[in-house]
Amino acid sequence: MTGPTVPTATEPEPAAGWAPTRALGRAVLLAGLLLVAGVLLGRVDLIVLAAPFALGTAYALRRRPTALPQVWITQGEDGPLVEGGDVTAAVSVGNPDTVDYDLVVVRSRVSPWLRIDRAGFALDGIVDDASPAATTPTGGGAPASGRGRSVADRPFVTSVPSATVADLELAGHALRWGRHPVGPAGARVATAGGLLVSRAVLTEPVRVRVYPRTEPFEAVEAMPRAAGLVGAHHSRRPGEGGELAGVRIFAPGDRLRRIDWRVSLRARQLHVAATLSDRDAEVVVLLDVLAEAGRSGGVSGAASVLDTTVRATAAIAEHYLHRGDRVSLLEYGPTARRLRPAAGRRQYLTVLEWLLDVHVHPSSHEPYDQVFGPQLLSSDALVVVLTPLLDERSAQMLARLARAGRFVVAVDTLPTDLSSPKNQGWAEVAYRLWRLDRDVMIGQLREHGVPVVRWAGAGSLDQVLRDVARLATAPRVGGR
Repeated sequence: MTGPTVPTATEPEPAAGWAPTRALGRAVLLAGLLLVAGVLLGRVDLIVLAAPFALGTAYALRRRPTALPQVWITQGEDGPLVEGGDVTAAVSVGNPDTVDYDLVVVRSRVSPWLRIDRAGFALDGIVDDASPAATTPTGGGAPASGRGRSVADRPFVTSVPSATVADLELAGHALRWGRHPVGPAGARVATAGGLLVSRAVLTEPVRVRVYPRTEPFEAVEAMPRAAGLVGAHHSRRPGEGGELAGVRIFAPGDRLRRIDWRVSLRARQLHVAATLSDRDAEVVVLLDVLAEAGRSGGVSGAASVLDTTVRATAAIAEHYLHRGDRVSLLEYGPTARRLRPAAGRRQYLTVLEWLLDVHVHPSSHEPYDQVFGPQLLSSDALVVVLTPLLDERSAQMLARLARAGRFVVAVDTLPTDLSSPKNQGWAEVAYRLWRLDRDVMIGQLREHGVPVVRWAGAGSLDQVLRDVARLATAPRVGGR
């Protein structure tokens, strides 16, 4: 990965941002002391001894730098990046001066969720993996969650000739979804034989978008109510479709190809085959972002509540959008973000982009419930609520949706391996009581008609979708 060629500077400018090094100070001091001592003592040998230091310093400073180095970060163009995929980036250092940079020290910060395994400089298309400083790690300890130390935590050293660019190639893999920064990056340059050094030149970080890995998910075709005129679900309304609903007497407007001649000849009256219309459905995925639990271990480790919520949302959206249904997303939290309902491949890409900005927003205030109004939430929509049920307000929200006649399915996203606190007095007893209270709350939700199921990938929602569809088609008692 080679950056653009930096044009050669034509007009010299004041050497702003450059400072003398200690080597220059020592050379000037030593040469001055020898010259003064030789003159005062009348010793020619001291003057001859001072000559190499004076002449060497003057020769090194004959051409002084006039421009600071240029630093920028570029991301590899490898298409959409998914959890566990390979990530590439480059920190480029350009030399716009007419003086060669004898030594360039580059260092960049990288998100701990981007594990960089290989790094090296590329100059004119040649990659040098054995950078001199690459074997001398500096700085703090390993990142959290046992992800280990990244190669990018080290400083890297190279030289950059005039009017050229050196690229620090970074290659590794992404451990978790989200927008992860590469940078800020900085570079310091030494020139004139190490007698002049530049100030640190910094550049802003570049955010790498890592999309959640979609878990395999399949669900039955049963939907509570189909809403549109076209789609893959068999509704209970008669119309043009592929599922036979029965045979009825011919009526004006019926198509001739629908005539059932066998029944017509037996009944001596025209009969037609009635079918059920194929319709699309609207699926609303509601994300509870009031609380977080568990510890994220990346794509191959343990999953926190937020990890399960985001990955399950991506899987559900991909399944129903692939079937031609309309999918919308809502956040249950202080911000109340919303993604309008739509269908198709573009909506799926929009869903993935929308999920990158999902964060937990703990708040003591009541979330904005007006997003669940009839103007935004269709009465025929299937509402899938992804919630850890850690906040009582989440249970109250589910109960309100059920009382309003919505078709609600609650998906429990709390990690199954959530361990209880140990050796903390009454903490373990309190944890057991909290578990019992949570089980009671789930039982009360089920009594209110809200099915609660734990997320387990493919087949997680099959049984509850059948139950919801059966309830939706059941006759209502007392006009309700």
